[in-house]
Amino acid sequence: MGDNSTVNRTSDQAADRLIFQALLVPYRSLGPRGFTVVMAFVALVSLATSLGFLARGAWPVVGFFGLDVLLVWWAFRASFRSAKAREEVSLSRTDLAIRKISPRGVVREAHHNPFWARFRVARHEEIGITRMSVDSNRISTEIGGFLNPDDRESFAREFHRALLTAKGR
Repeated sequence: MGDNSTVNRTSDQAADRLIFQALLVPYRSLGPRGFTVVMAFVALVSLATSLGFLARGAWPVVGFFGLDVLLVWWAFRASFRSAKAREEVSLSRTDLAIRKISPRGVVREAHHNPFWARFRVARHEEIGITRMSVDSNRISTEIGGFLNPDDRESFAREFHRALLTAKGR
């Protein structure tokens, strides 16, 4: 009996061994230093232009230039906040886990049986992949909605290959 339970534990560990694991994050080309440079440039242009209007007696325009700088700053901050989103995808022979973390830190997790899971990819002939999802038992979980087209292609290729491995094909 001792030998049989050791064999069962070993096969359970092999089934739970990760076949695939990915951390998906949104790409942002502008870092903190670039943000500072862009905002300084926008503020200087706005200041110079508003001083020109002020010199011509159009003082109400100055406030609108300040508002423009504030709106540009707010848009960049919102973009940086949305970049905190994450998706963790892990696959073993017994479980496909998709963990989504929102920019606010809210975690949603979906689990699929890899044997029944179907990886669906929607394509557009000019753009490439427009949507990826894992579907099983009336549950559909979208993956990588924030990825750029090249990253979607590479993820889809590797994930599809790993899912076939998990299914033993």
